[in-house]
Amino acid sequence: MTLFRHENRQRTEHSKRLYARFEIAYTLVDFGAAFCFVLGSIFFFSERLMTPGTWLFLIGSLLFAAKPTLRLVREIKLYRMGDQDDLASRLKD
Repeated sequence: MTLFRHENRQRTEHSKRLYARFEIAYTLVDFGAAFCFVLGSIFFFSERLMTPGTWLFLIGSLLFAAKPTLRLVREIKLYRMGDQDDLASRLKD
């Protein structure tokens, strides 16, 4: 079994739920990053709000950096779940 395989996501009900939870988190991070960038861009129209705008850009960048981290953590969890299923079936035999 390898990482980033579609079959890992559909193997069991538990893996389907885990995948769905990570997709929700991934989408929330996307919206958060987009919100920070849009608001940061608006703030840049005002001299007084440039510093908060810069912080929003930094926060948005960190959120975008979290996306591949979420995806990798999800895939590792799904991979490990598959190994546990294999081990459990070997114990029964």
